[in-house]
Amino acid sequence: MTTLGTPLSPSATRVLLLGSGELGKEVLIALQRLGVETIAVDRYANAPGQQVAHHARTITMSDPDQLRALLEAEKPHLVVPEIEAIATPVLEAMEAAGQIRCIPTARAARLTMDREGIRRLAAETLGLPTSPYKFCDSLAELQAAIDGANGQGIGYPCIVKPVMSSSGKGQSKIDGPADVQTAWDYAMAGGRVGPGRVIVEGFIAFDYEITQLTVRALGADGQVETHFCDPIGHVQVSGDYVESWQPHPMSAVALERSRQIAKAVTDNLGGQGLFGVELFIRGDMVWFSEVSPRPHDTGMVTMCTQWQNEFELHARAILGLPVDTTLKSPGASAVIYGGVEATGIVFEGVADALRVPNSEIRLFGKPESFVKRRMGVALVHDADVEVARVQAKLAASKVKPRKA
Repeated sequence: MTTLGTPLSPSATRVLLLGSGELGKEVLIALQRLGVETIAVDRYANAPGQQVAHHARTITMSDPDQLRALLEAEKPHLVVPEIEAIATPVLEAMEAAGQIRCIPTARAARLTMDREGIRRLAAETLGLPTSPYKFCDSLAELQAAIDGANGQGIGYPCIVKPVMSSSGKGQSKIDGPADVQTAWDYAMAGGRVGPGRVIVEGFIAFDYEITQLTVRALGADGQVETHFCDPIGHVQVSGDYVESWQPHPMSAVALERSRQIAKAVTDNLGGQGLFGVELFIRGDMVWFSEVSPRPHDTGMVTMCTQWQNEFELHARAILGLPVDTTLKSPGASAVIYGGVEATGIVFEGVADALRVPNSEIRLFGKPESFVKRRMGVALVHDADVEVARVQAKLAASKVKPRKA
């Protein structure tokens, strides 16, 4: 797709996003800068992306009938899943029938909608290094997986996650038998589509974890080429990203292995677009963790570090346009949490935050705040990535959300 139309006219190039949070919002802005007509879909009204798109639609995206009816009515040129909780069998059926083109592919959306599909693909199909793991449907199965026969189980410590959840919800670390029930209950509460299945995996004593943003885009000859951004380091708390920075220093061997793993996974998933591949690193050893076939929350740092940020890269790649993953400056991001349970909150201290040198602030405009809901992000670029990390956290700390 190299011919682009005019929005709100018969020639329009129409792109529909399934999920329109803060990441989708930036993708929509990037698409609009290229004259694309945008349709923002979410499960609640006035989601961040719906506030900037040409059209806003609110449906339950995990409901097959609602999803099919919407896609048949809108007839977009591209369907871009931005979240996991989608009725992916509908996407697969409509793609197979030639009714839609799904980004990167409907199969990729299905495989990555839960941790089971992608983990089995990586470990069992592609033979990539991962932590030891088991899938469990009950508390008893979880305990049995940890204990194993003759002490050959996953053991302690281990990590438990719902097979489907977003941003680390429901994820916890089990240090001993006393933690198992609590971890199971937490996973059941954190799953995206109600209670059910969990993955328990052995804890890898890694030195650090990275996000390897990987872009599949068309080259001048019309063939897909793979591009890599500089590695992004991040800190997660309870599975939720709280800060990230780019570039993260790595040995040449670890970087090469990371990119080999990222390419193997993304080649298998296919299609065009940006992928966020999460990896654990210890010395020169690399383990695959997860992949999202879309811009990644830790990649928000690229809004101040790259000439083309991850959202622009995704937009360009899906439209068949050339991409440039070059680093502009080292930098860091730090999350701004809601801190309160309220709707229509206000933010104080934004001017103070922006007085931090080389800083930028993004406020997402979410209609409702929770204590641990991500409501904004602070971005700082600096020649020294460690300085950027300190300054980004400082800027984020100066923004004070409160009830209106």
